[in-house]
Amino acid sequence: MTMDINHYDFDLPEELIAQTPLKNRDASRLMVMDTKKREIEHRVFSDIREYIHPGDCLVLNDTKVLPARLYGVKEETGGKVEVLLLHQHEGDTWEVLMKPAKKVKEGTVLTFGDGRLKAVCTKELEHGGRLVEFSYEGIFLEVLESLGEMPLPPYITEQLEDRDRYQTVYAKEEGSAAAPTAGLHFTEDLMQELQDNGVELIYLTLHVGLGTFRPVSVDNVEDHDMHAEFYTLSEESADRLNKVKEKGGRIISVGTTSTRTLETIYRGNDRFVAERGWTDIFIYPPQEVESIDGLITNFHLPKSTLIMLVSAIAGRDFILEAYNRAVTERYRFFSFGDAMLILK
Repeated sequence: MTMDINHYDFDLPEELIAQTPLKNRDASRLMVMDTKKREIEHRVFSDIREYIHPGDCLVLNDTKVLPARLYGVKEETGGKVEVLLLHQHEGDTWEVLMKPAKKVKEGTVLTFGDGRLKAVCTKELEHGGRLVEFSYEGIFLEVLESLGEMPLPPYITEQLEDRDRYQTVYAKEEGSAAAPTAGLHFTEDLMQELQDNGVELIYLTLHVGLGTFRPVSVDNVEDHDMHAEFYTLSEESADRLNKVKEKGGRIISVGTTSTRTLETIYRGNDRFVAERGWTDIFIYPPQEVESIDGLITNFHLPKSTLIMLVSAIAGRDFILEAYNRAVTERYRFFSFGDAMLILK
């Protein structure tokens, strides 16, 4: 199996990168890939109910995106600084990305908005990263809600009118720097209909860091380092997953984040167990993904770790065939784009 990063490349016209979400979440297009028959169907996302059967389960990541982009100034000089929260360490200490990072040294004090929020840089990290300690009055998340912006990916250049459209309808656990975008297609009505049809909805949490979307800058896939992300699977969810497997139901993962969590736990135990911790799992061919029977996902960036993950499930050649067909059929790509259902 080749480890050349260029073997995960494809031509993507810029106009196919979705800039805004559709009015109706479940109105996006759905490409269905049957890996056994090597067949592709073109449907609408609301048709997903035809492919998920009674006794199957959907595994959803209930992480909630923080309004994690802040614009502040250096207290001493007034110089402007953009800050992106990545994850919380202890107390009010956070790992962040700074821009311009060179101007922020250890000890630099930043102020945001009306001064209700301040931060002091406590440590310089690589690639524009910093540790900062925040000080504020009141509740941090409430201050963040009033001052922060949704951290949309850099390929989205238009303003988001409704910040809830970059959250899943089931988002609950605050902590992500980015949305688990495969879940953006689900509506409450569609989820209720699936449950009424005998499909189980099982939740886990993985707080998405920007490392998931970081471009692979090495020529050899195996040389890429993944950033670690925090995950939790409860005892109740683990038990329900094991019962679905025992009864012959299929486990359909919603998104690559859910998949990475499930595979992290399953590889270490050969079953699902309650677990919490940090994962830097990197899934690419010829690895096999044994924890799931199918995946709902969006269309990913060329040469990204995510296109490698779906290639490990469906095969690189079949994935690239599907992606090239998606380009021909004018599917919408990335976070606000269309969806794909891969059935193993």
